[in-house]
Amino acid sequence: MTYSSLTITAKVAHTVHDFQRQRTGYTPKSVTVVLSDGMMVITLLEALTPAETILCQTEKGTVRLRDFHAELVRDSLGLLGAEIERIAGIPLQEVVVDIDSITGDIIHIYATGTPLQVFKLAGDLSVETLIESESHL
Repeated sequence: MTYSSLTITAKVAHTVHDFQRQRTGYTPKSVTVVLSDGMMVITLLEALTPAETILCQTEKGTVRLRDFHAELVRDSLGLLGAEIERIAGIPLQEVVVDIDSITGDIIHIYATGTPLQVFKLAGDLSVETLIESESHL
């Protein structure tokens, strides 16, 4: 069975949302999934607990928390990764985890062999702006 990108992203978002709740006991405000050229970027919005948010007030705390969440994802990559692979229909090769200490967002980047360059924007782009910008390339 072939899924559309929208269906794949929705299924992955629900899977990651449930996984985060089960593993940490804390539910992110929302989960965003973007698929593009061998890469899947998953952002868990406002996913840090109040205690983790306090820990992120220092650089050392942010580093420790980033390492903790990276280890959490790596430890469970077998189960979570297998489910993402099943949904997407392609094997995962690498996962990168980052935390935005200001917003409380957790970002998972799954790659299938594509080199990664990730830029966090200071604001939001609307779909219309993004489509219009791409049409000028």
